[in-house]
Amino acid sequence: MAGRFDLETTTLQDLLDDPESRAILDEVVPELPEHPMLGFVKGMPVNQLLQLAGAQIPADKVATLRERIEAL
Repeated sequence: MAGRFDLETTTLQDLLDDPESRAILDEVVPELPEHPMLGFVKGMPVNQLLQLAGAQIPADKVATLRERIEAL
């Protein structure tokens, strides 16, 4: 069964607006709400952001975030 979010089309803003996915983001990437680029990337699809985040977020965190969001 597919989850609620298609990470190819779901934007970061969509995840931030959803209480369950927001809780996961806050737990796995607590620095996200204060990141200076947040305003610029909110409209980007999550998969695109996760690819870009590889330079700033450890691969294990990216994998955890992807798995937990996809499980919703």
